[in-house]
Amino acid sequence: MLYTIAIVLLVLWLLGLVTSYTLGGFIHILIVVAVVMILVNLISGRR
Repeated sequence: MLYTIAIVLLVLWLLGLVTSYTLGGFIHILIVVAVVMILVNLISGRR
């Protein structure tokens, strides 16, 4: 579930870079959130 959300956020971030429609710093907040979610999932591991 977390990976799906992280992938969606990564795709939105890439789309924002390609179209240069960034809404200010919002698009970079998306990539930070996606990376944090992936790291939390890796650190906590699958239980």
